[in-house]
Amino acid sequence: MQGFVGALQGARASKGIIFTASAFSGEAQEYARSVSPRVVLVDGEPLAELMIDHNVGVTDRETYAVKRVDSDYFGDET
Repeated sequence: MQGFVGALQGARASKGIIFTASAFSGEAQEYARSVSPRVVLVDGEPLAELMIDHNVGVTDRETYAVKRVDSDYFGDET
């Protein structure tokens, strides 16, 4: 992470994001909170939620049709 922060500083970036499918250690989280430029850590469950929300690396397993009553069908017949 220190190398990443150094690269951000070299690029004059204001923020960087590190993703992992695992979890960040407490030390890594503390380091990310204490450095500038800002480093955002995204791990495990939040990463999975982002993948689902943005349809990245996921496929539909099931779909459901949401029905509504067609009120014209039951209207008055003249």
